[in-house]
Amino acid sequence: MTYQQTVKDIETTLGLMPEFLKLIPPDALELEWGLFKRVQLAETPVPNKYKELIGLGIAAATKCRYCTLFHTEVARLNGASEEEIRDALQYAKAVAGWSTWINGAQMDYQTFGKELMAICTHVAKQQGVPAPKEGPLELAPVAHA
Repeated sequence: MTYQQTVKDIETTLGLMPEFLKLIPPDALELEWGLFKRVQLAETPVPNKYKELIGLGIAAATKCRYCTLFHTEVARLNGASEEEIRDALQYAKAVAGWSTWINGAQMDYQTFGKELMAICTHVAKQQGVPAPKEGPLELAPVAHA
C-alpha cells in the first residue's frame, strides 16, 4: 500500500487523518496503521469494550492523558457504561497499589508464585473447577544485576 493509500484508509476509517498519525515517519505509517487497526480497532478474542477498559486502566496507571482520553471515549463508543469505566479505574488503582507494595517490599518471587498457585488451587476446589497447572508460569528466580 502506498503512503497515499494508507492515508485514504485512515481517513475512511476515522473520518480524518489525526495529527498523531501525521507525526509517524511516512515509511512507517503503513506498518503502524495496520497494527493499530488490528490490535485496537478490529474484533479480537477480547471484545473491544473490554480491550478499551484495559487500555484505560493502563493509560491511567502510566498517567498518559492522551491515552486516558482516547480509551475512555472509545470504551464509551464500544458500550462501556460510566460505572464500568469507574470500576476499571478502581481496579487499575488497586493493581498499581499492590504492585508498588509487593515490589517495594522485595518479596521473594518464588514464595509469591508458590503461594499464588496454592490459593488458585484452593479457590478452584471451592468453585468445583479444575485446579490450575503450573505450566507456562515459570517460577524461576529473577537474576539481579
